[in-house]
Parts: sequence; structure tokens; C-alpha cells
Amino acid sequence: MPAETIPAAAPRARPWQPYAALKASALVHAGGLAAFAAAPELWPAALGAIAANHAVLFAASFAPRSRLLGPNLTRLPPESARRGEIALTFDDGPDPEVTPRVLDLLDRAGAHATFFCVGKRAAAQGALVRELVRRGHAVENHSQRHSSAFGWYGPARLRREIAAAQGTLASLTGRAPAFFRAPFGVRNPFVDAVLARLGLAYVSWTRRGYDTVDGDAARVAARLAGRLEAGDVLVLHDGVATGARRARPAVLEALPQLLEAVARRGLRPVTLASACGEGPAG
Repeated sequence: MPAETIPAAAPRARPWQPYAALKASALVHAGGLAAFAAAPELWPAALGAIAANHAVLFAASFAPRSRLLGPNLTRLPPESARRGEIALTFDDGPDPEVTPRVLDLLDRAGAHATFFCVGKRAAAQGALVRELVRRGHAVENHSQRHSSAFGWYGPARLRREIAAAQGTLASLTGRAPAFFRAPFGVRNPFVDAVLARLGLAYVSWTRRGYDTVDGDAARVAARLAGRLEAGDVLVLHDGVATGARRARPAVLEALPQLLEAVARRGLRPVTLASACGEGPAG
């Protein structure tokens, strides 16, 4: 059956509960307006409180591991950690040159991974996306276009961007993604409600290798493996590199070093879906 006709059930929407920081923000705004109405001379203090509130939310948007803006999976569930599992995740792909080499490295180690794919790039590499799944890996949502402006989108545009990637990836793999990671790890206060409506869980990481900005593979691997323990969610990139890193992507040298460290510690790389009880063990 052609991939575009394979039925792919969408994750169920979950009830959205405003997160604590949003509730606090609403109280700050309401309190500021009430104070101004009761005593107009208090407007500098009211405006200052509102400005401080916005500053906190803005800062949280650029703190990828923060939970101020809603649930955020930074480590695998305790039961997964008890099984000695970790999650290797790869962002920004698929790339026709780098991703197949990453797959071969994972195969040699018997490791399963999660690929946060960009919808537009996946559509251009449909056979490669299906190969990811055929080899036992999972494909999850990393937005449709990976725009540098993603963090500034409003609710309607966020929904269109994330839903478009859901449709693209589901049509290619036959499985609708269950997890989402924001481009550059930047999520604004509107993302959580959009993910709830689409039935997606937000994922960041325990540690990242910074392989897109550091070409030294040993340093990249050390960032990930130095404090490695069960339950970790680790990030590398199989996506499009530029300049010198295009000719020699750090991930291709760092990944074997990381996989050796994983094996020495007796840990098992599995997909996020497997670790979170949404699929068979990888």
C-alpha cells in the first residue's frame, strides 16, 4: 500500500490545564489592572509587576529544560530507568548523506533511537524516513519547516506548523508522532495548549552534545557520556550541516564514542515510545 494511503491514527487530544506560570501570569495582570483602577497613582508598580511577569515568561521560552511553560520530558520514566534504558535522539533530519551513516552506526551497536524529523525535509526524503522505521527507530515531530521564528508564532500559526508535520510524518510512516520537540528548543507560552489539542507530549533532554556548533567530536561525546546514567535523554543532530561541519559532521565521530560508553555502562538505547510505554521494547 502506498505510504500516503496508510491509515495513521492521530494521538488523542488531552485535556489542557493551564500551567502554574500561566495562572500566575493571569493573576498578575488582573491584580495590576485592579490596583490601577483603585489607585491610579500605583500604575508604575502595576506596570512593573506585569513587565517582570513577561520577562519571566520570555526567559522560560529560552530555557529548553524548564517546566514553567508546561510539562516537559527531560528524563525517561522511572520504570524505564530501572530497566537500564536511555534515549538517543537526533534532531533536524533527515539528511540524505548523514542520516544513513547514523543508521549504520546504530545498527552496529544494536541501538534504537528517536529521530525528531522536520516535516518538509522528511517529505523530500520519504524512502529514508521509511527506512528509519524499518530499522526499528521512531520518527517524531520537530515542526514542518524548522523556522528560526518558531518561538514567536501565535497559537493559530503554531497549530498549523505542528499539525502539518504530524500529517507529513504520519503519511510517510503509518504512525502519527506522539512526541514533539521545538526547533532550537525554544517554545513560547502558547505551545502547551497546541500540543494538548494535538495529543503530543513535549520532550527536551537531559543533556545535549552541541554538535552543530562544536566540530570536536571528543568534546561532543564527553558532554553526553561524562555523567551518563539510566534514564538520560541525549541529543545529537543528523540534520543539515553547513560549512566545514557539512564535510565532517561531528555526530559521525562522536556517536561511536558515545555508543561505546553506553555499552560499558550496560545501558540500552531505546525509542521514546518504547521507554514511555507506547510501543514494544526496542
